[in-house]
Amino acid sequence: MEGAVVHREVRLKTAGVVLDGLLALPHQCRALVLFAHGSGSSRFSPRNRLVAERLNAAGIGTLLFDLLTADESRIDDVTREFRFNIPLLARRLLGAIDWAGGEVDTQALYLGLFGSSTGAAAALLAAAERPRRVAALVSRGGRPDLAGPALSKVRAPTLLIVGGEDRQVLTLNREAAQQMTGAVRLETIPGASHLFEEPGTLDMVIRLVSDWFAQHLQQH
Repeated sequence: MEGAVVHREVRLKTAGVVLDGLLALPHQCRALVLFAHGSGSSRFSPRNRLVAERLNAAGIGTLLFDLLTADESRIDDVTREFRFNIPLLARRLLGAIDWAGGEVDTQALYLGLFGSSTGAAAALLAAAERPRRVAALVSRGGRPDLAGPALSKVRAPTLLIVGGEDRQVLTLNREAAQQMTGAVRLETIPGASHLFEEPGTLDMVIRLVSDWFAQHLQQH
């Protein structure tokens, strides 16, 4: 049925662990966006769930999944030792990319990555590792600087979105963008802080995200 979205819970075996995820596929969608959460977040992040719902409404599939196991999340809540382990997070995301490539209902879809906070760095590392698989990337309030040398290897068109009041992260994004040799655009949301909690700012983010993925994933 046109406009219908099929939702199902999935379990991803990746990098030696099993991660829980939520897959949503609109009718006859041609693209899938994988979400890389960061800084202690999960597949239940209300902001990312809202972004996913808007993408689904635009005909783009989404996969929200936990980058950490339940045990790791409990440890990370206290020690924060996993959320900044970018290579570990990137390996988990690469596993999810490969998982999508092996599933009957997702293997033919164009792939995009959406990363927030430290998850954005993991997304950039994964995009650098899978240049033929990842077709577009968006970072929301992300830390692309943590991707290090991988920045210059990213070929997917990349959109960096940062709050205008999130000044330290904005500076880090500007510096990271200068290190990227592929197509990159930095968008600043006026009056927005790191979490885009100010009225109307998250809606601005969602419009930018939807337009970027529509442009780079649905026009192949």
